[in-house]
Amino acid sequence: MEWYLPLIWALVIGFAVAMYVVLDGFDLGIGILFPFVGSDQERDQMMNTVAPFWDGNETWLVLGGAGLLVAFPVAYAILLPAFYLPVTLMLLGLVLRGVSFEFRWIAKTSKYLWNFAFAGGSTVAAFMQGVIVGGMVSGIKVQGTQYAGGSFDWFTPFALMCGFAMVAGYALLGATWLLMKTEGAVAEHARRYAMIALYAVLFFMAIVSLWTPIEHARIAERWFSLPNFLFFWPVPLVTAVLSFLCWYWLWKGNDFMPFWCAIALFFMGYSGLVISNFPYLVPPVLTVWETAAVPASQLFALMGTLFMFPILIGYTVFIYWIFRGKVREGEGYH
Repeated sequence: MEWYLPLIWALVIGFAVAMYVVLDGFDLGIGILFPFVGSDQERDQMMNTVAPFWDGNETWLVLGGAGLLVAFPVAYAILLPAFYLPVTLMLLGLVLRGVSFEFRWIAKTSKYLWNFAFAGGSTVAAFMQGVIVGGMVSGIKVQGTQYAGGSFDWFTPFALMCGFAMVAGYALLGATWLLMKTEGAVAEHARRYAMIALYAVLFFMAIVSLWTPIEHARIAERWFSLPNFLFFWPVPLVTAVLSFLCWYWLWKGNDFMPFWCAIALFFMGYSGLVISNFPYLVPPVLTVWETAAVPASQLFALMGTLFMFPILIGYTVFIYWIFRGKVREGEGYH
């Protein structure tokens, strides 16, 4: 039990984070694209595509964070001090995004301010999430089971580049979501933005793929040593195929397939992150077993989580099924 409980919790948290990245990713992506839209009518239509979903999407972030605290308190106690400022800015961005989402609908003369707040909050939240990922990949200084680094160790060129990459990735998710959910001018703009975002994503993916093994020998060894390479080479191959398919469907005028290709691209990037770092939860020092809570605490929390998990998944599937279809200009749920 002591061996497999941390693995189960790692799967639960990993699934929750993946769900958050995909589901809230297109929410944030819409905010990132906000400044590039010409009229408030188009912005209204964009926001109406996510109005029924965005609150529920953020639930997955709460589950991931709470799971980390309960199941891996040592990792939580190290990661939070290591990323105090990025986490704080991310949460402030999410709060600003949420407040502006509601206030924008009732504002008259100040709507432009809430447009700016929605775009700014979304962009800051997305950028900081990428910075956190980049900081974790770069490694965290630990002495024993305590954080031994400084307040700005996360502030590196690699982490900042990962921040821009995350913004581009979320913009791709947002644009392809709009393409799938809208018609008319918004859909036309979304197709153009999706193509630009795809090129940006491919650029950043290439940079990350080259930079990471050059700067981090442990990751290079994980990917390129034998027999690992024989098992892992399909990841970049599938990623290349998905990138081409996303471009192809955008070019052919398909409204639905680009979104699913974008999700699959995120999944491949997530898979690469797991391959590079597992079983380290605090790279490159502490594993999931070394940071886990006592088995009794893990088991108790897992019982409640497994009870709520089907409810959360069921609600997510239900709400997306109910509000399926395109949102036309003048229609909405807000």
